[in-house]
Amino acid sequence: MSDFDTQYKRMTETPVQKLVIQLGIPTIISMLITNIYNMADTWFVSSIGTSASGAVGVVFGLMAILQAFGFMLGHGGGSIISRLLGGNKKERATIYASTSFFLSLLIGGLIGILGIIFLSPLMRLLGSTETILPYARDYGFYILLAAPFMTASCVLNNILRYEGLAFYAMIGLTAGGILNMAGDPIFMFVLGFGTAGAGMSTAFSQIISFFLLLYPFLSGRTQSKLSLRKASHSIPMISNILTIGSPSLIRQGLSSISTMLLNNQAAIYGDAAVAAMSITNRVTFFIFAVGLGIGQGFQPVSAFNYGAKKYDRVKEAYSFTVVAGLLLLGAFSAIVFFNAEEIICFFRNDPEVIEIGGVALRWQCVACLFQPLSVCTNMLFQSIGKAGRAAFLSALRSGLYFVPLILILPRFLGLLGVEISQTIADIGTALTSIPFALAFFRDLKEKET
Repeated sequence: MSDFDTQYKRMTETPVQKLVIQLGIPTIISMLITNIYNMADTWFVSSIGTSASGAVGVVFGLMAILQAFGFMLGHGGGSIISRLLGGNKKERATIYASTSFFLSLLIGGLIGILGIIFLSPLMRLLGSTETILPYARDYGFYILLAAPFMTASCVLNNILRYEGLAFYAMIGLTAGGILNMAGDPIFMFVLGFGTAGAGMSTAFSQIISFFLLLYPFLSGRTQSKLSLRKASHSIPMISNILTIGSPSLIRQGLSSISTMLLNNQAAIYGDAAVAAMSITNRVTFFIFAVGLGIGQGFQPVSAFNYGAKKYDRVKEAYSFTVVAGLLLLGAFSAIVFFNAEEIICFFRNDPEVIEIGGVALRWQCVACLFQPLSVCTNMLFQSIGKAGRAAFLSALRSGLYFVPLILILPRFLGLLGVEISQTIADIGTALTSIPFALAFFRDLKEKET
């Protein structure tokens, strides 16, 4: 039996719950390590001062922009590749893989060049105050140098996951994360680069991660291949990748915009508020990563089996993922909820930061309980190629709900409005997702008959 036949049998015959867990656990580990090193950046930079701590939140918005384009091409290409492999179309999968990969290098390079040219205006746009700006510039410069590697890594990671090779994706991401955690104290304090050292460490780790993720493709371990000759200039093909990937661009792009708006609204209350919300976002994204990881284990299962017309497995995988995500996020959220102030204090022992962050973090823990349903529904539609529905649901959490809330609530509730906006947006997004999921599975049942 060929490698392709073995993988096809695994993706279409392994019990669904076991397969989601097998593919989800490496992704969860990758997400947790990635977020641990993000929090390590926050911890090390916060030791310099409150304004430096605020710079982490500002640069987080920049990284969200890079991830927006990387995930757009990675999820767009990966979803198509998985369905093509499910339909035994291996050569066409290679064309999509090559096109997504080289396009991500090009886009990442352009963002990096333009970002460095307009560095100060970009940092201000992302919510930097004048006191935070020097730190944000130092940190952001090196992130922009590594921009093409970061966007391309998103593509490599997602293609590996969609092919069912989550273990290789985990190795690339976790190795980069561990290197970053080790590099922070060396670059920042031993070599004396300060905040710029955190940026250097992140850039270096992202480049190493890129080559580790590239290795499975170069060594023939993947079904799809990477070749510049196979990369297509076809407008319909590129459009197909961008269309299927657009929910990820919308989701990540709006995440960047929401971070910018959050920073700007928090800045009204001073650098301590910006720092508090920055720390809160890093901690809650760590919790969210658990649910996101198991959801990303669900994506290749749903895409591959939808392409193979095994619709009962798609439904079973969805139900299992929502329940598992709720149980995992609920457990993590409960721990953080009852230790909110202590967690904020770990990053920044500033009474004002602790007070603001403690309230915001508890509200965010409540929001985590609503995320598995909305995230899994969104991932379902994107993985099976229903781009319109996925794009709409992607626009809700950080856009259609959050943007008006973050602009309106602080006018009436002050700082509390800043702290609770994301929670209300998450609740609204989950409730809106329910009728979409019910309608889809009703239609899927008719297809089976």
